[in-house]
Amino acid sequence: MTARRTRPGPARVDTAASAPAAPRVRVGRRRFAELTGSWRAALRIARRESRRARRRTALVLAMIALPVAVLAFLAASYDMAELTPQEQVDRQLGVADAELRWVSDTPVEQDEWGDGWSTRDGQQPSAARATAAQVSTLLGPGSRVTEVRTGIPLTLRGPHRDEDVEGRVLDLADPLARGLVRFRAGRAPEQSGEVAVSPAALRRLDLRLGRAVALADGSRAYTVVGVVEFPDNLGPVVALHPGTVPPTSPPPESSWLADVPGTIDAALVTRLNDRGVVVAARPPADERKRLWLGPIEPGETTDLGTSVLIAGLGLLEVVLLVGPAFAVGVRRRRRELALVAVAGGDAAQLRRVVLADGVVLGVLGAAAGLLVGVGAAFAGRPLVEQYVFHARFDGYRCWPIALVLLAGVAVLAGVLAALAPAWTAARQDVSAGLAGRRTPPVSRTRWLAIGLSLVVGGAGLAAFGAARTSAPVILTGLILGELGLVCCTPTLIGALARLGRALPLAPRIALRDASRNRASAAPAICAVMAAVASSVALGGFLASTDARNVRGYRPMLPPGHVLVYAGESARQPTLSQFAAMARDHLGAHSVAPINTLRCPTGYCDVVAELPPAQVCPWQPGDDLSEAHRRQARADPRCQTNPMGYDGSYVQAGVYDGAALPLLTGADPATTATATAVLRAGGVVVTDPRYLHDGLVTVRVNEMDPMTDRPRAVADFPGYAMPGVVSGSQLLLSASAARHLDLTWSPVGWVLGADTPPDRHQQERFVSALRPFGTFSLVVEDGGGSRDISPLPLLLAAAAGVITMGAAGIATALAAAEGRAELTTLAAVGAAPALRRMLAICQAGVIAGLGSVLGIVAGLGTAAIVLFSVNRQYANDWPVPDQYPYVVPWPALGVLVLVPIVAMLGAGLFTRAQLPIERRLD
Repeated sequence: MTARRTRPGPARVDTAASAPAAPRVRVGRRRFAELTGSWRAALRIARRESRRARRRTALVLAMIALPVAVLAFLAASYDMAELTPQEQVDRQLGVADAELRWVSDTPVEQDEWGDGWSTRDGQQPSAARATAAQVSTLLGPGSRVTEVRTGIPLTLRGPHRDEDVEGRVLDLADPLARGLVRFRAGRAPEQSGEVAVSPAALRRLDLRLGRAVALADGSRAYTVVGVVEFPDNLGPVVALHPGTVPPTSPPPESSWLADVPGTIDAALVTRLNDRGVVVAARPPADERKRLWLGPIEPGETTDLGTSVLIAGLGLLEVVLLVGPAFAVGVRRRRRELALVAVAGGDAAQLRRVVLADGVVLGVLGAAAGLLVGVGAAFAGRPLVEQYVFHARFDGYRCWPIALVLLAGVAVLAGVLAALAPAWTAARQDVSAGLAGRRTPPVSRTRWLAIGLSLVVGGAGLAAFGAARTSAPVILTGLILGELGLVCCTPTLIGALARLGRALPLAPRIALRDASRNRASAAPAICAVMAAVASSVALGGFLASTDARNVRGYRPMLPPGHVLVYAGESARQPTLSQFAAMARDHLGAHSVAPINTLRCPTGYCDVVAELPPAQVCPWQPGDDLSEAHRRQARADPRCQTNPMGYDGSYVQAGVYDGAALPLLTGADPATTATATAVLRAGGVVVTDPRYLHDGLVTVRVNEMDPMTDRPRAVADFPGYAMPGVVSGSQLLLSASAARHLDLTWSPVGWVLGADTPPDRHQQERFVSALRPFGTFSLVVEDGGGSRDISPLPLLLAAAAGVITMGAAGIATALAAAEGRAELTTLAAVGAAPALRRMLAICQAGVIAGLGSVLGIVAGLGTAAIVLFSVNRQYANDWPVPDQYPYVVPWPALGVLVLVPIVAMLGAGLFTRAQLPIERRLD
């Protein structure tokens, strides 16, 4: 049997059975997939690296999470403290339906919540005191009201001194008023002699239930029967019974809580507005869930810009502190990154590997900071309510928008901190990375040029902002200047390393390591510099402001002298009694009574009138042209500051000469001449400009609600006591006062002491005067306290903490990075103390160089700002006092000591033993 082989036919394509062609992938989609895959791999590597280097990861997380936790705490606390209108109404009304305020006898217009109102005709509102019956009549039958009065000033006797508290009059036995408070103990006052006090008043006055508390003047005593808390005021508050209303001037603010049978509709609100009543009512249930964003004030835009720039400064500080950790991490991963490059990774992929570290650590730091901050805000809410806001919060909130922004900023800080190390990793030599060799740093001239340009531009911008008094522009200039110094710092480190060849071994190695590891040393130095510069600049401006205020102070009394005014209900002690108490408690060596002038028709103002030849043609409030301002600055009549004085006020009065030395501090000869003029029927002034031809013109202005017209004008023989006190005083004789149809009555005393009495002496003196009533003291300290302001010292302390932290971080990272070199030193026979000395020098390089640069930058910034401000106001009139350039020596002293402390700390916490490693073959 023969088998036939079938010949294959000609090749042909079976179109039906062939596989379909693969669709072409778009280039953009392929690139997106490659980018996504590259970032996914980079994030996996970053997560693995964070687990390997646990100590470095914990350090970075702490530096990122700490500011996030602080800001999250502030954001959550602020959000809980800001009550929404609905919460405000609930707190304002308690269980009542509405709060009514009878503010005018004419129709008024109000906003939705009853916070703002105005009269319809634009007239000045005035309303007579309403009664409960009148208010109930307006609301209709079935309504019930109770009155609440707030803002009553009370001075009560405490265990050691008199205490000022707020008094509120309300019937706590009424359920309407009871809803405004929270009872802590006791019961509601039921009669006029009973009160309820807040816990703060209970502690400050050292009271217990059933004890009595008296007014400072001794006119009335009350029995404490209850302890209540007002949610809107956690300070010292006393709740009085409606039958006990102490006399106050002006009268306290009064409102009415109302309970109506129906609802508060728009028709009722309009009818009440027509009678001059402002209504704060609960909104309907369907309107209570409206979102409240709050009003936007015109000045909030500038405040927002300033806040953003301050946050930018804080972000820059965090980036500079975290940057060294990422730089050290990149150096320790040289071989791993080189392997990625050998496997085909390009420069962009290498950058992504390093930037992924910033993303991962930024996310972890943000999450940890937010959890800690919000948790601390919720847990510490009672303390914040009591000691910060002095009011209870309402709901638990955490301001989600702010927290999302904080998380984004934290991630951005991590990415920015890893940005410079990422660019360094992308440019490293692959063969050197595989061999474990270091790539020598290259100092590029362009970065120095960019840095100098930013420094000059930032200084000019800060000067421009100071001339325009624009805080955002000033902060922008400061940020640009600090960025410029950041760019210049690596070049400066290299120059110092070349100059350090003549130094001993330890500082020479420290400078060499800083020059080799510029990626980690430069950010730490810049972080110290930024903190110190900000502290010194602000401290210098504050010191200059204090010096300007002291120089411009115009005392009205000799330094150390005291004015004592008696209250309206006080009894006048005899001069001998008062002098004895003043001598025992204040160390006074002389005392004289003072009095006040009165007109037969009521209050009037008695002043000395300038002669026409001494009157300045222009007034401070006038809108003058540049030419008129120039003329005013050159006119001798306009040189004296007409805006008043900063010292204590001494009223014009009638004197016989006994009080002249205490009021003016004049010498005996001048006092004798002035006394002779007073006894002759003349007047005495302390400003020679008021004297013309031996006379002084005295004008009596009758104060009328509608007009201010002179009541009498007369010339009297006068005498000027120049150069004694800065203020203008007018002392009349008895005959001159009678000629002007004036009467006088004692109002207090003036006493002289060698030194101004302190607070404790004043409290003891007022306590000794308690049997006679209430008295107020005005002490002339000669220009304010010369004590050191705490704010510059606090800023210097904050800068010191940052300095020591940056120095410690950089020293620890340098020690970990230079372990191989320390082993080499041990092998060649170096002494064990060399390692400790090397740590001290490394901390000194970071803290010392950063502090020096920061002090120079801060002083320069303060000088630019002060010069610009003085230049801006140089052409104004009245001529303001110039800002002197004052160096904040206390703050500088703290900042100079900080590097020394950082060096000592580095030496203390560094082991002296050098590492010894054995190689096993």
